Amino acid sequence: MRKIIVLEHISLDGVIQAPGGPEEDTSGGFAHGGWIAPYADEILGTALRRQMNLPFDLLLGRTTFEIWEPYWPQHADAWPGVNTAAKYVASNTRTSSQWQPSLFLSGDIAEKVANIKQQPGPDLHVWGSGHLLQTLIRHDLVDTFWLMMYPVTMGSGKRLFADGTLPMAFKVTESTVTSKGVIVVNYERAGTMTKGNYEKS
Repeated sequence: MRKIIVLEHISLDGVIQAPGGPEEDTSGGFAHGGWIAPYADEILGTALRRQMNLPFDLLLGRTTFEIWEPYWPQHADAWPGVNTAAKYVASNTRTSSQWQPSLFLSGDIAEKVANIKQQPGPDLHVWGSGHLLQTLIRHDLVDTFWLMMYPVTMGSGKRLFADGTLPMAFKVTESTVTSKGVIVVNYERAGTMTKGNYEKS
């Protein structure tokens, strides 16, 4: 079965909106776009390139797709895989694109994504796509969160975990801290959340 892997730049208060630039996503009056720029370094770049070079297809929300759609075909040298990957796009308004291969999903997105997971193919990578993420999380469809956590707070903006998040347990399978304090960590699902009484040693 294909895994859904969520890859996100995230602030300490959980915001994932517009990390790349001021005009990337200003919806809701968000005015802090481009907040990851001061934290770039070689360690983070190496970690990102490793993920970008893995075999993958993409699962994207419409807004993220439309940000990427005019950009990546013009920058194939930086990330060749993004253009050849199948792009599954959750949208009730789009049905086609010149950026191929693209397949548009409407209606019951959770059911359609669950079916895609059962099909042969590489893992499905999710970048950005804040609204789609809430659907995936509510229906327990995410297998892995690969997060880059930045030492900054936003105070507002689209968050990775919003209302409707299920109780879930994870295990850390890899982590590192960059020279500028970004924590890069891989969380894989580890069954259901368990509870108990805390005992002091």
